[in-house]
Amino acid sequence: MGLELRQQLKLSQKLVMTPQLRLAIKLLQMNRLELGDALQAEIEQNPGLEEDTSIQERGENIQSLSSTVEYKAEQQKEQDHTDQVRAEDTIPETNWEDYANTFDSNVSFSRETPPADAPSQFDFISEKPGLLAYIQWQLAHSELDPDEWETALFIAGNLNRYGFLECTLEEVMEATECDHDSAEYLLEVIQDLDPPGIAARDVSESLFLQLERMNLGDSLAAEIVKNNLNFLQSRNYKAICHATGRKRNEVIKAIEFITTELTPYPGLPYNQEATNYVVPDVYVRKIDGKYVIHLNEEDIPNLKLSSQLQNLLQDDEDSLEKQSKQYIKEKLKDAGWFIKSLHQRQRTIFKVMESILKFQHDFFEHGPTRLKPLILRDVAEDIEMHESTISRVTSNKYVHTPIGIYELKYFFSTAIPRQGEEALAAESIRERIRKMIQQEDPFKPLSDNSISLKLGEKNIKIARRTVAKYREQLKILPVKHRRKPR
Repeated sequence: MGLELRQQLKLSQKLVMTPQLRLAIKLLQMNRLELGDALQAEIEQNPGLEEDTSIQERGENIQSLSSTVEYKAEQQKEQDHTDQVRAEDTIPETNWEDYANTFDSNVSFSRETPPADAPSQFDFISEKPGLLAYIQWQLAHSELDPDEWETALFIAGNLNRYGFLECTLEEVMEATECDHDSAEYLLEVIQDLDPPGIAARDVSESLFLQLERMNLGDSLAAEIVKNNLNFLQSRNYKAICHATGRKRNEVIKAIEFITTELTPYPGLPYNQEATNYVVPDVYVRKIDGKYVIHLNEEDIPNLKLSSQLQNLLQDDEDSLEKQSKQYIKEKLKDAGWFIKSLHQRQRTIFKVMESILKFQHDFFEHGPTRLKPLILRDVAEDIEMHESTISRVTSNKYVHTPIGIYELKYFFSTAIPRQGEEALAAESIRERIRKMIQQEDPFKPLSDNSISLKLGEKNIKIARRTVAKYREQLKILPVKHRRKPR
């Protein structure tokens, strides 16, 4: 069969991802912090978009998205995209003199007590020193020659986040071209530094180094961490007593000292991993017996189209060049689409939260144990939107409720059927397991099978393996690790 070029007409329907649709989807899936950064970036890049600095009282603007809307309230009408998005609270002028960091060098702090609100020198530390910096600072006070300094820095640089040495002495010797005695000596130098237990090869050595620092290298606790750590991990007190030849009460006392006074990972307090704080996107409050939904719009600027460009386009339209006129129109059009997309995002989040509140009303009244089964399709059909939209809205967004802060995804859970009764959500069962373990006898904790039987008495039929899976998801240890010795 020969190949040939041929023209053919074909009629088809497909969704075209316009720039406006991409912008709306992009804003929709942003969380609260990402949205603030995106707004500031758009204001800087688009001259057709500006911040409305006019002072308006919250509540006077009936089209403001930040106004409080009661549960089951009527839907607000869609605003024109040229309208402003929200009304800003009045921000008092800041007196920067109150925050001036002035110090009097003639003041003697040994004789005079500084004011309680005086700033400390620690307030100006921009970054917390990590483990490597702390080790280097201590090594700087050690009398090491240049070759020893290089080897010591190599050892310090190979400590992981837990403070353990990740390389062998042979690798240290090969990398720094030192002999075995020098590598072993410098490792001991670093192990003598703070924090105690640093530069160990494993948990057992770390705990033993800490005991040696306390002059307890010959104690029962030292013998346990050196030779019987596996029995300690499984709480096998009988095996420890047999291996050490000590009485049970002595072993229990030594284990209590190990678990309370020692730390298995000495490097973790110096970990520099940043803490990610959760900022709620929406608030749900109970006022006068009714739940009220309020969008979090703090720090979101009050946006509007640039009045300067609009006046320029109207007053000097004839004098403007065609290219300049086209540029102004495009920027104003982009700004209008941005404001409309922002308004649509806020309105969609409100609709989704309103639907979740309707389905999970018992959760807000009684807590996680009353969480009902819910899937994305239920909310999508309720507010007449697509499931993908609901998925984007509920991802990485949080709600502040009277009983805590939860991700919107938290309210969606699979159903666990019950014979003759209403089905329960899997998250509700996990919460029941958590409470049962919290209330258990620490000397006789509940096994996974016992928890399964207790749940069965409440008409919740789940297997032991399912209980174990839920317990692991809750990060709760098995029964042998939860049992306390008598």
